[in-house]
Amino acid sequence: MADWTGSTKLIADGKTLEYQCYGPSPDSAITIVLLHEGLGCVALWRDFPAKLAQATGCGVLVYARAGYGQSDLADLPRPLDYMSREAAEILPQVLDQIGVQRCILLGHSDGASIAALYAGSVADYRVRGQVLIAPHFFTEPMGLAEIAKAKLAYENTDLRKRMGKYHRDPDNTFCGWNDSWLHPDFVSWNIADVIDHFRIPTLTIQGRQDPYGTLAQITEIEDRSYAPVETLMLDNCGHAPFLDHPDIVTQRIAAFVSRLVRIEDVVVRTG
Repeated sequence: MADWTGSTKLIADGKTLEYQCYGPSPDSAITIVLLHEGLGCVALWRDFPAKLAQATGCGVLVYARAGYGQSDLADLPRPLDYMSREAAEILPQVLDQIGVQRCILLGHSDGASIAALYAGSVADYRVRGQVLIAPHFFTEPMGLAEIAKAKLAYENTDLRKRMGKYHRDPDNTFCGWNDSWLHPDFVSWNIADVIDHFRIPTLTIQGRQDPYGTLAQITEIEDRSYAPVETLMLDNCGHAPFLDHPDIVTQRIAAFVSRLVRIEDVVVRTG
């Protein structure tokens, strides 16, 4: 088992993954598990995990999937259902390795899709709620156009060099994400049916100026989820609300977590 202090390795599916922990350990508090975006990693969450631990009183686990940050490289090309595989095969191993007892999944972009896939397809009673920031449930033309622009930027600007500051192999990171999303067969990618199986509360957070996804992604959750859904829509906000409006986002997540903890405390006392 990996140690909460980060002094031992976190290994999933034979890959050593970079990770960092904040706040109390899983045996003393709920753990918020952060799942990063398609080009994210531990470092690119910046100070958000530490602030989240302080605001909520929860433990916060942030890790980099294979191919990201300082984790082992991913096997390329990725299968087009890589997010489904990450949810079904890798995330359970991460939770087990850390010794998670009760948790809230918090995903951003690709990470939000992975969180939703886990919540809607894996029977894990340790998961008490989920926070989905800029989630993707299906492709949209404007989002795919932005991803195509990113490919041009990677080939013609200093994007590769800048990514090299955070990822041990920027080519592995970028191609693993970009090649999958721009594959001709990925146009029909759609995981919205997992929403029908949500049985935990969801907080969704979306920027109105997000170039990668429209409000249709959020409406899909609101229309299909049988479990409670809260929504935070932010003006003057792009694809990373936790960076564009850190205080608002942190406060809203803290309030959501606080309600879940209160509900659980009542259930425990009266159960």
